[in-house]
Amino acid sequence: MLDFSHAPGDLIARCDQGVLDPNCHADTQKFHDGIGSLDLLRALRVSRQKRRPIALNVQLPSCLQPAFCSPRDVACEHGGIEQYLQRLEQEIDLVGCHLGAEQRVEQFHLSGGTPTIAHLERLMSHLRGRFNFLEHECGDYSVDVDLHHTDWSTMGALRDQGFNHVSIGVPDIDTDCDMSVACYQNPAPIHSLIDAARTFGYRSINVDLGFGHAWQTPESFALKLAAIIELEPDRLMVFDYARPPRRYRPRLGDKVRELCSQDNKGAMRQIAFEQLIAVGYHYIGMGQFVRPDDDLAIAQERGRLRRTCDGFTRHGYCDHIGFGLGAISQIDDLYTQNTDAIERYQQQLDRGQLPTCRGWRFEAGDQIRHTVMERLACDQELDIRAIERRYGLIFSRYFASVWPLLEQLSRDGLIELSDRFISILPAGRPEVDAICNLFEKDSGSARH
Repeated sequence: MLDFSHAPGDLIARCDQGVLDPNCHADTQKFHDGIGSLDLLRALRVSRQKRRPIALNVQLPSCLQPAFCSPRDVACEHGGIEQYLQRLEQEIDLVGCHLGAEQRVEQFHLSGGTPTIAHLERLMSHLRGRFNFLEHECGDYSVDVDLHHTDWSTMGALRDQGFNHVSIGVPDIDTDCDMSVACYQNPAPIHSLIDAARTFGYRSINVDLGFGHAWQTPESFALKLAAIIELEPDRLMVFDYARPPRRYRPRLGDKVRELCSQDNKGAMRQIAFEQLIAVGYHYIGMGQFVRPDDDLAIAQERGRLRRTCDGFTRHGYCDHIGFGLGAISQIDDLYTQNTDAIERYQQQLDRGQLPTCRGWRFEAGDQIRHTVMERLACDQELDIRAIERRYGLIFSRYFASVWPLLEQLSRDGLIELSDRFISILPAGRPEVDAICNLFEKDSGSARH
């Protein structure tokens, strides 16, 4: 929990990104193997009966192009991208037959490695044959691109396939270097892809930026961030290398780099807030900064922002369905996750079975905490009376172990607290993740 023995400003250095997995924004620590494919199939049938819109997330392996496959890359070791795509198509067919043709795909995300144009066309053709994708820019369709393996032609091909949001990762320097500005990343390739995205008319451009490697200093990080800010991306995802999104986690056999000190890491996080807020970016949470005219910022202002297994979204009312290794689905109160072992993934699909290996279902107490955390994170405030009416409880008693901590935060000027509302003040915005996680870590021993 937050340490209240320090000054409020010190919380920035100690606040991590919380209990949520930065790759999927779900508390995967609660997942267990008591949830399986039958649970997912039942949930899919309910989704079809209710004709709910859907959000799709397709996970591609980090290495897609044969020229870049290392002998230890699991996707390449077991037959390469062709076999992976074949199994992916089988999974899409197995899930698709349980959903209705009238269920619109309002959100779609293609994550992992950047596909070749041929692989991209094959995958999208198969998906469009199974699902009801929207036309005329009505959906939010996003893609992660690898800076080293993406050029203007690939950006154009992605746009032709309907993608209108793009996320660009800022890679690290591969060679060892001393702790100096020599480690600063050349922004020219990123600039080229951003130019391509704007030329082709992408709705938003996100840049992923990590901090915390041993060779980084607050000074070198500040220079790197300043160069990215000059490119004016619509969004920046700033993450700690100690807990990176999955696509930045070292592959088997890769060298695991050392991390910098906690003091330097905290300084880098504070630099990110200072520089980005100073030029007008809004902090949404979970490391995500956006411009005030971005779709997510507008959704937050209108009270329509949601947080799901795919992160912050305008489409929280959709059923979220994941395909590929380790993909997560979220339908109503059910989470399911695919196996991340390539052998099992292939074997299950070859038997005509979904590769679901574990999951989690909300219980009553989980639902209350989830609602409180989501609304506080997405709205930057919480209507306490609305929670009490909805769940039939007295908030200060239900969260008796959290209430004194909230009172301390109020005295520190991070939140405004009354018996009707919790509002996160400007000084508390950098701590929104930690504040929300107070409710997740609540023991729940004191009830009604």
